[in-house]
Amino acid sequence: MKDKFVPDGFIIPGCLEAEKFRLRILTVEDVEKDYEAVMSSREYLRSILDPMDDDTWPEEDMTVEVCLRDLKRHQDDFVNRRAFTYTVVSLDETICLGCVYINPSEAEEYDAEVYLWARQSELANGLEDYLYQMVKTWIKEWPFERVAFPGRDINWTDWRSKLG
Repeated sequence: MKDKFVPDGFIIPGCLEAEKFRLRILTVEDVEKDYEAVMSSREYLRSILDPMDDDTWPEEDMTVEVCLRDLKRHQDDFVNRRAFTYTVVSLDETICLGCVYINPSEAEEYDAEVYLWARQSELANGLEDYLYQMVKTWIKEWPFERVAFPGRDINWTDWRSKLG
């Protein structure tokens, strides 16, 4: 693993604007919208998470306070350049449509691993597939040579085998 996730001189993108959404830094100010999106999509989120992981996030009784702690951690990681979490919002910023997580890879052969999701109510209109394609192109601007999208471009079984 590299000493730093991204070089000091790399300017972290603050935003990606697309036809169907805006991707921007997730902050604690997003807690209400994020909480609503997560809780309205919890069944879907559980279905796309690593099936070998015992995590049941988001829990049925998850509170806004728990969500706020998560957002504080994500914001702190972003500020300290350890990992980068973006919220996916409607162009008018009235609704959270999902999230994108860019993390250092746990697998030696990759520099980064990217996870993303769109809220369950947006799946039928293809938002998640569109988001995935946009992020796959956008991540090429980052200082990574090898990026994995676990659960998307590599199945969970193969991904887990790379983690040792």
